Amino acid sequence: MRDQVLDSMDLERERGITIKMQPVRMEYASEGGKYVLNLIDTPGHIDFSYEVSRALKAVEGSILLVDATQGVQAQTLTTLNMAREGGLKIIPVLSKIDSPLARIEEVKKEVIDLLNCDSNEILLVSGRTGEGVKNLLNEIIKRIPPPKENYLQDDNILRALVFDFKYSNHKGVIVFIRLLDGKVKKGENLIFSISGEKFISLEVGTFSPEETPRDFLSAGDTGYIVTGIKRPGIASVGDTITKEKNPLPALSGYMQPMPVVWASVFPEDADDFLELKLALGKLKLSDSSFSYEEESSGSLGRGFRCGFLGMLHLEIITERLRREFNLKLVITTPSITYEVLTKNGKKEKIYSPYFFPDDGNIQTVLEPWVKLKIITPIKYLGNILQLLFDHEAEIGETDNFGNNRSSISVKMPLRELMRNFFDELKSVSSGYGSISYEIDDMREANVTRLDIVVADEVIPAFSRVIAKKRAEEEAEKAVLKLEDILPRQMFTLKIQGKALGRIISSRTLSGMKKDVTQHMYGGDITRKMKLREKQKKGKKKMKERGRVNIPQDVFLKMMRSGNNQ
Repeated sequence: MRDQVLDSMDLERERGITIKMQPVRMEYASEGGKYVLNLIDTPGHIDFSYEVSRALKAVEGSILLVDATQGVQAQTLTTLNMAREGGLKIIPVLSKIDSPLARIEEVKKEVIDLLNCDSNEILLVSGRTGEGVKNLLNEIIKRIPPPKENYLQDDNILRALVFDFKYSNHKGVIVFIRLLDGKVKKGENLIFSISGEKFISLEVGTFSPEETPRDFLSAGDTGYIVTGIKRPGIASVGDTITKEKNPLPALSGYMQPMPVVWASVFPEDADDFLELKLALGKLKLSDSSFSYEEESSGSLGRGFRCGFLGMLHLEIITERLRREFNLKLVITTPSITYEVLTKNGKKEKIYSPYFFPDDGNIQTVLEPWVKLKIITPIKYLGNILQLLFDHEAEIGETDNFGNNRSSISVKMPLRELMRNFFDELKSVSSGYGSISYEIDDMREANVTRLDIVVADEVIPAFSRVIAKKRAEEEAEKAVLKLEDILPRQMFTLKIQGKALGRIISSRTLSGMKKDVTQHMYGGDITRKMKLREKQKKGKKKMKERGRVNIPQDVFLKMMRSGNNQ
């Protein structure tokens, strides 16, 4: 045993967040009966809402866990709507009731208003002391209906929904399934309904909490099947597994997630391209919500343009590529999709800032906007309204939300949401503000491309699209940050910010110096002058021929917003 036993990734334990949903089977004895509970632990952050939506399709009920010290959060509303749309039975639960900061009665009122339920339906638990946990498990058995079967229990019938999977070098693709009809056991001939791929079940089992082989799985079980398939792209989330000799129609599956943030990922060493391709294929098996396609850049070589559901999602995926596959990467500054109409009447979708046209060629630019819901204590409202003004937001309705809290409806450009908005909101609200968002419509944008030029060479990874009115401020900030983190080179170089067709910010990074006359003593000064002149010529030649070596961590630090290096 260890702390946070269901958080299997080091990243999850380090950051104290859930990234991957984690299914687990629990056998529980209550009032003389034995019950099997198939539970799925889901993430809370809005960037991982696709994980939650997949988990909700594999269960009959949902525990709505509300922190008694924080109250209902904005992302709670998003998850609750998904559970309601899926027709799930919802059990409201207040956690952390042992905390001295718990506001049990206030938060109860918030939950009652939200769910329109009775006070006695809300359960109280503490994960730290264990208070109320036994009662919660008994209530799950009473309130949540058991799984239904569409077909009678029959050895020739099988329908299982694939809600997740992972890759093993030895076993191939391991699919995580929810069995809706029939039975499955080891050694059976099965087929993926959508892809049409046939395979033999090499092993079946459940999560207890590790993968535990079993003789068979039956309707209602959540478990796994080892397929032995080692090619990527065969299994997909939302596919249905049935028996080859008696195939049944596929289940409804899942909607494909729409990426909102794009970044290009290149291997630091061009020889690692195939390794990166393989790593992305394997990672796609454990996180189907990101997408990637091959691209090439003149200065960075071959790489992949990847789509993510948010900035945290991007950071987690790139960190996993580094840790799990030991790859050294160059990541471009994240961007969003712009629709550009050029002066010659051509419409283009721009995913990468490097390909954003120059100002002189643009007629109009459209960018995506988002709808936000922010919930915050009333005393932080003034600070948040100022923050929204700084991020070009349109402020809608402001309502009271429970006791001493407000909810604000907002619309803003997605570009501004990515500009460190999450961190700034947490900062101005002392961590109490919460946010959920969804993509809205496309609107005209007043933006330009900012290029960072190092030693007279544009670095594509640092290019980004910014608001024209913030061009000087952003260029100055980027140049200062790069000057601070870029290691000194053998020659003096200039770091410049270029936008609106001109250089608008510049700094000089002095080269490393070596005293070439240190071994000399006495004699004529002209001897020293000759050596210094020779060194000067060498530096000049180096500047003309040499390229600036930018280490991997510099790209990472530039990608992160603010000053958190």
